[in-house]
Amino acid sequence: MAQWVWGAAALAGFSTAGITTLAQAQTTLQVVYPPDGHQTTAEQIFFIGTGTPDQPVLLNGEPIEGRSAAGHFAPSRPLSLGANTFTLTQGDQTLDITVTRVTAGPTLPETLGFAEGSLLPAVDVAHAPGDWVCLGAIAPANAAVTASVAGQTYTLLPQGDRADLPPNSAVLTDQAQPIATAGPSRYESCFMAEASGDLGQPTYHLTQGGSTVTAQAPGAISILNPNAIEVVEVTAAAGVARTGPSTDYSRLTPLPQGTRARVTGREGDWLRLDYGGWIRAAETQPVAGASGVRSLIRGVTSRQIPGWTEIYFPLQVPVPVSVEQGSDTFTLTLHNTVPQTDTIYITDDGLVERLDWNPVLPDQVEYRINFKTDQQWGYKLRYEGTTLVLSLKQPPNLQASRPLAGTIILVDPGHGGDEPGSRGPNGTPEKDVNLEVSLLLQAALEARGARVIMTRTADSTVAVNDRPAQIAQVEPTLALSIHYNALPDSGDAQNTSGIGAFWFHTQAHSLAQFLHDHLVAELDRPSYGVFWNNLALTRPHVAPSVLLELGFMINPNEFEWATDPQEQAKLAETLAAGVELWVQQSGER
Repeated sequence: MAQWVWGAAALAGFSTAGITTLAQAQTTLQVVYPPDGHQTTAEQIFFIGTGTPDQPVLLNGEPIEGRSAAGHFAPSRPLSLGANTFTLTQGDQTLDITVTRVTAGPTLPETLGFAEGSLLPAVDVAHAPGDWVCLGAIAPANAAVTASVAGQTYTLLPQGDRADLPPNSAVLTDQAQPIATAGPSRYESCFMAEASGDLGQPTYHLTQGGSTVTAQAPGAISILNPNAIEVVEVTAAAGVARTGPSTDYSRLTPLPQGTRARVTGREGDWLRLDYGGWIRAAETQPVAGASGVRSLIRGVTSRQIPGWTEIYFPLQVPVPVSVEQGSDTFTLTLHNTVPQTDTIYITDDGLVERLDWNPVLPDQVEYRINFKTDQQWGYKLRYEGTTLVLSLKQPPNLQASRPLAGTIILVDPGHGGDEPGSRGPNGTPEKDVNLEVSLLLQAALEARGARVIMTRTADSTVAVNDRPAQIAQVEPTLALSIHYNALPDSGDAQNTSGIGAFWFHTQAHSLAQFLHDHLVAELDRPSYGVFWNNLALTRPHVAPSVLLELGFMINPNEFEWATDPQEQAKLAETLAAGVELWVQQSGER
């Protein structure tokens, strides 16, 4: 399991020292998860562990049902708010584990006051004239809340019909439905920014039961001067653009190094750019003397280089871009751009059928590439001066008898070194199983003619960002990241199992779906599902990149299957055969 998939599953980063064990003679009662003293907001918790198989294990006096043949277990139990003590026994062995359930979301102080960290803005913000500026606080229900800023006082109203949303990981346990709000109320009021200047930090007043408390928001509000234009240039190799000013917001198309845009807002260390995306200020630098970012575009040309078709979009200044992929289309949107395009030349290279364009007034232009096949193999974007270069990867040259001959496949055994991943009921770390299967997969792919590049071949630490960086450098035919699964605390470890696949770019969907279906059918394994997911190992776009979760480490029976050497060899062979079939079918489309 990847730690960056489910933050709630603390077992993903568990060390051996965190495993609760009690040994007597030759038998051991062991709980891998949760550790004693664990805290969670979930309404239930599962217990991952093992004991001698020929004796019952009791949990708070009740026998644990559904143990595997080896004696592993994974029951779930409900949690009450506060401390919950659980006692596991087998024979004369006893383990006591305390799990504390804490309230999800903000909590109010014991005396009259606002919830900690709820006053807006939490950091300094800058808005453009005409923006809505919202003030907000969390306070007791049925209270009177006002905020004063720049000599104006605003009455904040309770937002009683506003539901809370669970984390994105709730999709993985089919618990993504909106949650009715309970507890303290959220109060809000908005006004439109007008004249430029510094408005300062809002002061909030809370009145209830004849008592009033006052508090000041941590951040100050300012309104940008529309005549003081600020332009920044992206300095990162691929600037991470998002839909909002934090890492909680969704990613947009990365901005190539050199991209320029006008700043239209700030929130803390995040900048809002004129096309709507947000980026960290640390990934940019100011451009002195720039008066704005706006470009014309005229003729578009292309050329073919080994393995790639490159399309050139000549601009006056490097503008922000967006990409949208269909199964057989690739749409590139240039922002802050007005077309004067009358002539386009696209080489007849066996890849691109046609390039169409469409103005989106007043200041965008879309270029839609129509492919001759319905499988894309990767793309790159870069600026050469002020010319945007889009590189489209050519399909592999296939041999009918050996479809993988000449291909490069990157295999990433998840985790490793000081990052164990999830753990099985007996403490086996996921990193070991990932590596065992990946080495077998390497051999099976090489036997079919592929050149295989591994991100690790031993129990070594490879930083999570170094893995996609290696994909970008190698530019493989495709990339596979090998993992085994776990769940957040709210999941059902005992009854959740199966093969899962994750993709991000449209070009990887077919690969993810095909490999999932192939493994499920050929190995007669349950299906966990195929998910679109924004993961570090699915984000590379230079090749179809897929993350596979080949089973659940925390499921007692599936863990035994996952660690069986004969089953591992069969799994690797079946997966390699699936890759070969997909490459063959995709290359023939």
